Amino acid sequence: MLRVLCLLRPWRPLWARGCASDGAAGGPEIQVRALAGSNQGITEILMNRPRARNALGNVFVSELLEALAQLREDRQVRVLLFRSAVKGVFCAGADLKEREQMSEAEVGVFVQRLRGLMNDIGGTQRLPRCLGVALAKELIFTGRRLSGTQAHALGLVNHSVAQNEEGDAAYHRARALAQEILPQAPIAVRLGKVAIDRGMEVDIASGMVIEGICYAQTEFHCCYPDWSAMARSQLTATSTFWVQAILLPQPPEYLGLQERTTMPS
Repeated sequence: MLRVLCLLRPWRPLWARGCASDGAAGGPEIQVRALAGSNQGITEILMNRPRARNALGNVFVSELLEALAQLREDRQVRVLLFRSAVKGVFCAGADLKEREQMSEAEVGVFVQRLRGLMNDIGGTQRLPRCLGVALAKELIFTGRRLSGTQAHALGLVNHSVAQNEEGDAAYHRARALAQEILPQAPIAVRLGKVAIDRGMEVDIASGMVIEGICYAQTEFHCCYPDWSAMARSQLTATSTFWVQAILLPQPPEYLGLQERTTMPS
């Protein structure tokens, strides 16, 4: 089954001169495919900008961000796969031709929108955390290109597979991995992801607190499945508040002390 998301907000260029879409036959550059049958719960994001080798241009990024925003609200989605509709290409990275047409301010806005969508944004910070400082410097200073086998040996990718005649061996390996995730408890998987992602941003003591918060929420959903959606939503909001409080600590406000100091003697 193929389902193309209808974007809630039409894309508008950041500047008057704009850039034309490179989608096939003027179609959407991002499509969403919800799989059925034994693959139900797996959703694919299909990248379709052949003339630019799926480079991240403004139309592409806008449609992708909108699709992700809608998929976050879809509880039927268990696993999300990114797939290229362009044979022999996954994604060429940022669209440098479009960037040449931007002002300095527009480049800044565009880069902010790319953060979180591509790994080479913030690479000087992410790569040392993954490989260590020495090897990260070597790769960044030399600009060395790595094969899939080399990337796998370094731990940059989880799997490396031999290509097949159809050119989609990596896709089939990704879908097989998605099928391993499907039967697992959805809330536990979701909160496990939160605990890992958020815990990596803080020290281990704070990370253990985040894990405890997520674990408590998982236990609540398992023990009280009949509670109302509003009650579960309130618990989720409370857990999110405490996680954010750990990640973004603020100076405490001693209101009681202030009240006492303003009281007349």
